[in-house]
Amino acid sequence: MRLMLKYMSPYRLRITITIFLKFAAVIFELLIPYILETMIDVAAPAEDVERICVYGVIMVFCAVAAFWLNITANRMATKTARDAIRAVRGDLFSKTMYLCGDDFDDVTLPSLISRMTSDSYNVQNFLGMIQRMGVRAPIILAGGIAVACSMDMGLTLILVCMVPVLLSVIIFISKKGIPLFRRVQGKVDHVVRVMRENISGIRVIKALSMTEYEKERFGRANDMLTDEDIHAGEIMALPNPVMNLFLNLGLTCVILVGAYRVDAGVMKTGVILAFLTYFNIIIMAVMGVNRIFISYSKAGASADRIQEVLECGDSFGQKENEISGAVEPEKGHDSDYMIEFEDVSIDKMGLKGVSFKVRRGGTLGIIGATGCGKTTVLNLMMRFYDVDAGRVLIDGTDVRNMGLKDLRSRFGVVFQNDMIFNDTLYENISFGRNLAVSEVRRAADDAGIAGFIEGLEEKYNYMAAIKGMNLSGGQRQRILIARALAGDPDIIVLDDASSALDYRTDAGIRARLLAEYKGVVKIVIAQRVSSVMNMDNIIVMDEGKIIGSGTHEALLAECELYRGLFKLQMGEVQG
Repeated sequence: MRLMLKYMSPYRLRITITIFLKFAAVIFELLIPYILETMIDVAAPAEDVERICVYGVIMVFCAVAAFWLNITANRMATKTARDAIRAVRGDLFSKTMYLCGDDFDDVTLPSLISRMTSDSYNVQNFLGMIQRMGVRAPIILAGGIAVACSMDMGLTLILVCMVPVLLSVIIFISKKGIPLFRRVQGKVDHVVRVMRENISGIRVIKALSMTEYEKERFGRANDMLTDEDIHAGEIMALPNPVMNLFLNLGLTCVILVGAYRVDAGVMKTGVILAFLTYFNIIIMAVMGVNRIFISYSKAGASADRIQEVLECGDSFGQKENEISGAVEPEKGHDSDYMIEFEDVSIDKMGLKGVSFKVRRGGTLGIIGATGCGKTTVLNLMMRFYDVDAGRVLIDGTDVRNMGLKDLRSRFGVVFQNDMIFNDTLYENISFGRNLAVSEVRRAADDAGIAGFIEGLEEKYNYMAAIKGMNLSGGQRQRILIARALAGDPDIIVLDDASSALDYRTDAGIRARLLAEYKGVVKIVIAQRVSSVMNMDNIIVMDEGKIIGSGTHEALLAECELYRGLFKLQMGEVQG
């Protein structure tokens, strides 16, 4: 929770005013029973009607003043909590954008979503509550006991004996709260994961008639969350019945002792009435403390989860907007090569001893079975992960010595399962780069999608649905290819970007790439032999290793795996 203090510090003045208003409101609240006691024991016996009316007006004024001050302070507290959590969510989202691949894999996307939503909500509730009740309760406790002492020490002793017992119960139970609610939030992550999978795959679920199965799977996740929440709730609810028991016992004692003292003539009736009011106010303040501790248990667990993300290092120690500037190629570098992998290994991804070079303006095809390490090569090239051994060089410089924006701005990439956003086709291709319409049109033409777009009534202002659901698979892929081609990249990488394209369209796009982007490095990662067979160099991968490298003809002669893929896909019969 200490991290949250940083987000509250810009609002110190507002918090100070809130505390002052709360303090003033409590003073007015504490005056009301005292005035009531004076009215009953002094003014009423003297039958001083004018004085009774004055006391009544003062009590009404105190009640109205306390009401107005509390409302104003509560609004300010809510506003402060809202603004602080808005900053937390902004930083959390920004940090998510800068997380390196390892940290993102460790935290997971569903957990990031729940931390940004339910966790931030728990912290916001606590920040608001601590400003409202966290100020009011201690002042009422101290002030109420002080005023009660001035009225009758005997009755005050009953109250003083009860309060420490109640506070001890609250503190003891609350210490168990943070680990309990942390487990609850872990189950929330699981529910979010199942929901996200089901919503994303709703068409597949319906197509395979697996609706009931997925309902049962969600039900199990939901039940686990409910059970964990019930367990935490049962533990945290224990102070309430204990406090009610002590409240009733205390009230009984106060009434019995007070009645005895009134009957003995050592106490006036107004004192016992006022004391009962103070007793209720003070006990309610103690119950407020209990609510604060319950809220703290939830918020503490949530704040720890948020802090885990906020304290993650930026992507490899730098933010994407850090630009390294001009970086000189390393000594001994052959300037003909744009990309070099030198005996690269990364244990987590199972990549072992990968080495290859790509000349400026050259083409490279990477082919292999699913999970063989093709996409990992791209991830290392763009430094989403760091190598465990070896080096990756772009234009003669180790990627670890380059600013991330400087590095990644050289690439135009289509990833597997890439994203179409709920925006116009122009914005989906330009993607925040403020490209001229002519540049977007050129990229769309080279990607073979310009004809489709020009045939639309809205043309480039056509609004794509979320994930491009109002577009066909081939249209989505060609828009993604257009996005990669726009902006004049130095390196174009198409990672399984033609899986939804027919062979003719795929061949047409590859022909335009070779003809129109001569000075640009072109890398095609695919499972189709036809997508890579015209590349200058093709590397064949299997289980994280390169098992073949060369031209199409050379691999047909020398690489059994490549030859088998070619025969299988191109329909040739083994002779």
